[in-house]
Amino acid sequence: MSAADTTTPAKVPPPRPAPPPPSAPRRPRAEGTSAGAGTPWLLLAPCLLVLLLVMGYPLVRLVTLSFQEFGQSQLWGFQPAESVGFDNFTEVLGDGEFWAVVVRTIVFAAGCVVFTMVVGMLIALLLQRVSGWVKTLVNIALVASWGMPIIVATTVFKWLFDADYGILNAVLSRLPGVDMVGHNWFASGPQGLAVIMLLVIWGAVPFVVITLSAGLTQVPRELEEAARLDGAGAWGVFRYVTLPILKPIIVMLTTLSVIWDMGVFPQVFVMRNGHPEAEFQLLTTYSYDRAFVVNDYGQGSAIALITVLLLLGVVAVYMRQMLKIGEVE
Repeated sequence: MSAADTTTPAKVPPPRPAPPPPSAPRRPRAEGTSAGAGTPWLLLAPCLLVLLLVMGYPLVRLVTLSFQEFGQSQLWGFQPAESVGFDNFTEVLGDGEFWAVVVRTIVFAAGCVVFTMVVGMLIALLLQRVSGWVKTLVNIALVASWGMPIIVATTVFKWLFDADYGILNAVLSRLPGVDMVGHNWFASGPQGLAVIMLLVIWGAVPFVVITLSAGLTQVPRELEEAARLDGAGAWGVFRYVTLPILKPIIVMLTTLSVIWDMGVFPQVFVMRNGHPEAEFQLLTTYSYDRAFVVNDYGQGSAIALITVLLLLGVVAVYMRQMLKIGEVE
């Protein structure tokens, strides 16, 4: 017998079965999708409820009063409130004094916004070029001025610009050829509103500086260096590199500043000892006077509602600009 006949043949293992084809991923159920879509509204519900409770009733009451004849007799319950339709709005819109107040408010708010944004941008750019300890000191001063209550800040400014004891008149009078002793800064409307505008700007600049400083940290240094290599100066780098990147922040800050400065009330009210003269009246103080001094709550509510509509127009412009920025990005 040969060796080939006595050799046991090797067993070949059977082939492994092919793995089954992967099954298609299951689609999430419709219930899960609807639940996921409703989660943001569920999270927003407490905030919306608080806004509804805090702002809902006053806004509804404001609209209701603007269409009624509501004075001292109706306030004390001697006479019922009567609906007068659009008579309050017709009387307000036909009053020349109201339009003078509107123009004054727009000019005042525009001046505050422009100077606030310019000064805030300059300080924010300056903070990028100073040492760390100087930046810390400036930020501390900004936060301190920003956190100061409006009434306290207004009282300080009243002392600074006081005709008899104001430190500003005393300092300016030390300059050669300048005599400001006893000068009344509130003798005329434009000069007094300029002082109030300075107070508003002083309180608004810290927020603008802090926000713009945070935005400037997001500007890529490589783009600035590339622009300088292409021959752009400091203004060119700011205009073509920094400004486009900061545009969403600038639009947001400008809109908020317009809303805040259109609603300035305590600065004017306290600075004029609770009785603003005609040349110091803004929309907020004018509405207050019509309601609580003249006791015509219907016209006061109509003026307040017109102010709200003007601010809604500003918000609409802001939303349109933000949507355009989002489409570009």
